[in-house]
Amino acid sequence: MLVNAKDMLDKARDGRYAVGQFNINNLEWTKAILLTAQEQQSPVILGVSEGAGKYMAGFKTVAQMVKAMIEELNITVPVALHLDHGTYEGCYKCIEAGFSSIMFDGSHYPIEENVAKTKELVEVCAQKGLSLEAEVGSIGGEEDGVIGMGECADPNECKAIADLGVDMLAAGIGNIHGKYPANWPGLSFETLAAVKEKTGDMPLVLHGGTGIPEDMIKKAISLGVAKINVNTECQLAFADATRKYIEAGKDLAGKGFDPRKLLAPGTEAIKETVRAKMELFGSVGKA
Repeated sequence: MLVNAKDMLDKARDGRYAVGQFNINNLEWTKAILLTAQEQQSPVILGVSEGAGKYMAGFKTVAQMVKAMIEELNITVPVALHLDHGTYEGCYKCIEAGFSSIMFDGSHYPIEENVAKTKELVEVCAQKGLSLEAEVGSIGGEEDGVIGMGECADPNECKAIADLGVDMLAAGIGNIHGKYPANWPGLSFETLAAVKEKTGDMPLVLHGGTGIPEDMIKKAISLGVAKINVNTECQLAFADATRKYIEAGKDLAGKGFDPRKLLAPGTEAIKETVRAKMELFGSVGKA
């Protein structure tokens, strides 16, 4: 059974740890993350970008697969199914499809429009028992065609959005999606502290978790980050393990071409990546 992310994030904020959002791309991804969360007794958020939702044949397909998998695999830890960087239209599609949590990314709208649309979605989500994440200040890198430069959010705008009643807030603090460039200046902890001061108890979200040094991750958690998103790192681990399998010629031996065998090393690599992140974030044993 799916839960919304509010309770798990409030507990994470109070307990000074973070819950990982791991983006899913297909059945293997979903299964690997759910099994690891169960094994580690960690709450988990499954993130779905609009591009990944489309790839997996629509949000309804994703929601039904996740719900069935939780049941079939006897997953008892809290699991939230969350739309990542949702458009206004995408949010409504996911609400209808049975997601338990959504992110409305209104960061590219003028702040007045971001506020108006977020306010409307706060009411809809409250009625249906979903948790809602909002974003202020675009996160750098490329996410489904939207390219941002790792800007820092305006703390006053963060307060304006937080005060609408969202459950969690993604504020740009110099973080980016994808691989970090060699000249990346690091996270702006001054911005994070200023945002925290203005937003109080609001659980904060760190996007672009891949490649941020561990000490920065820990410092961000100590300053109020309760949710950290990971996607690229799992993709890189999966690709690396799959390449090794093929380069070793294992797909040519016996029934090594069987997709279940071909995708097994990559799936294990996702599990290892998720396990390491859950330990770093401090969510192990918190289910």
